[in-house]
Amino acid sequence: MTLSPSSIEQVIPGQGAMAQPSARARRRRFRFVANAKAATGLAVLGVYVLLAVIGPWIAPYDPDARSADVLQAPSARHWFGTTHLGQDIFSQILVGARSVMVVGLIAGVLATILSILIGVTAGYLGGAADEGLSAVSNVFLVIPALPLIIIVTSLVEQASDTLVALIIGLTSWAWGARVLRAQTLSLRRRDYVEAARATGERTWRIIGFEILPNLTAIIASGFVGTVIFAVMSEITLAFIGVSSMTSWNWGTILFWAQGQQALAQGAWWWFVPAGLAIALLGTALALINFGIDEFVSPRLRTGGRTRIRTADGRTVAMRVGFTPVLAPNPAPVPMQRPADPIGEDATS
Repeated sequence: MTLSPSSIEQVIPGQGAMAQPSARARRRRFRFVANAKAATGLAVLGVYVLLAVIGPWIAPYDPDARSADVLQAPSARHWFGTTHLGQDIFSQILVGARSVMVVGLIAGVLATILSILIGVTAGYLGGAADEGLSAVSNVFLVIPALPLIIIVTSLVEQASDTLVALIIGLTSWAWGARVLRAQTLSLRRRDYVEAARATGERTWRIIGFEILPNLTAIIASGFVGTVIFAVMSEITLAFIGVSSMTSWNWGTILFWAQGQQALAQGAWWWFVPAGLAIALLGTALALINFGIDEFVSPRLRTGGRTRIRTADGRTVAMRVGFTPVLAPNPAPVPMQRPADPIGEDATS
């Protein structure tokens, strides 16, 4: 018996049709990075992380050092100008990036871990465990983070960035836990989960290998949202003078600029660089979040480029947020009945 080359290609691994799924899987694996929004956000975020690591080492001046160059506009010597005490603002921006990024990452990681542990566990176990963990989530859901941080920092003489990040993380996990619980309730009755349970798989393995991979996008989106909230909370606390003034961050720069009436003095360079740094970081995190949404949702990923062909051969473009409505076909014209030749002969 002879085999055709096409059948051989289908049997031999890594050849012919068997190689297509692996190539498609590799393309799917890098689809998130190929997204323009996600790639831009990751690139900008990578620059911020790099500055947070090496910022204090590459700062041209000591951010606390005073000089005779008081309220100098940006120049070759001071790229972002100076303060009313002659302090270099560019050095303050570089040094302050570490504080902002550390608070955001610690709070994001802590809140994400707690939301996964409590939300997924409550959704998968159900029963009394679900009710108890849901009650705990509801309690933490109504705890205001900023007032709690203000109270704690007023009681502690030197509230470090780590303490602020821990408070933000411990009070920001409840919403993500509720979202993960709802998704887990939907996933735990799927066929593949039931099959794993029927084969005797342990609970931790079912959660870790069957449920969590399907929650990756939601977990990543919740992490990014928590980081945004933590960064804005840290800057807000520094701007209103609640957090420690001994360490620099972008909110501290805005605090001193507002206290010294920088806008009234025309010293725009005192607050504009810090504001732009905050806005750019928020934009990068938002772009990553948008990229995650488009990676998860096929309709958002196509962005109106999907076209479908109707039964009558027409092409319709699918728009995000709009249901395609086809124009009704015109009413068919009734066909005239041909004359009966037999009847005509009879009449004649």
